[in-house]
Amino acid sequence: MATATTYYDILDVEADCSQEDIKRAFRKKAKELHPDVSGDEGERALERMRSVLKAYETLGNPSRRALYDRTHYIVHRRFRFDYREFLKAQKTNLKSQSKLIFFDLLHSREDDAVELFSRLNEYDNFDLRDHLDREDYMDCTFLLAEEYEERSDYLEAYRLLRRLVVCESERPYFRHFLEEVTEKLKTITCFKMIEQESPDTVLECLEELITFDFSRKDTAFFLKKAAEIYSDRSEYERAIGYLRRALQLDDKMTGIKKLKQKIGYCERE
Repeated sequence: MATATTYYDILDVEADCSQEDIKRAFRKKAKELHPDVSGDEGERALERMRSVLKAYETLGNPSRRALYDRTHYIVHRRFRFDYREFLKAQKTNLKSQSKLIFFDLLHSREDDAVELFSRLNEYDNFDLRDHLDREDYMDCTFLLAEEYEERSDYLEAYRLLRRLVVCESERPYFRHFLEEVTEKLKTITCFKMIEQESPDTVLECLEELITFDFSRKDTAFFLKKAAEIYSDRSEYERAIGYLRRALQLDDKMTGIKKLKQKIGYCERE
């Protein structure tokens, strides 16, 4: 007699996995089921996506998950092998230590993960990308960026998110989830970092973001922020130049009336 499919089977995770494991599995499944990737169309694709969403809505909520486990007699297996201790013991193996960072991020040991990542960064030319599979690297880097943002280390969070954008431009992985990366970059660079870093540092980050292949609207947003910084420094000619470039990309941009007045911006005929 075949074993009934559970929500854990649908998301392809173990019954004793963490909430982060479930979140990551949902992300992965959503990407796999996207028509651009799977090639599935119509009702079949919708039905598969509905199943994944239903599983995630239940397992992604700890209370609903606990009720589901009880009513479906889900038994959590006990592992004989302590994978974390195995990785932790290999202190000189950068591949194992990189995997340990990712493991800890997925198992509510964020402080340990950040501490280890900071320590490994002291090595010359250390790069997580050299020691993790590409998919794991992308997910791990995103989670690390979230942790550094939470700790108000906005410059490190920016650097990590920037790496994701570069990797995504080389070969898409996040796809529609890249919007979340972009929004984080906007929040960190244009709002949070400005309170902590020097204007020159923020401008350097903005100049870099402007060169990336973001949407016209997002690039205009970064240009506008650069214009505001130059305006605050009374460098009005530069501010005008950046604002003009922004409006060329998004002529319906809002919230610029005061900026125009301050810098003496005039529309070109």
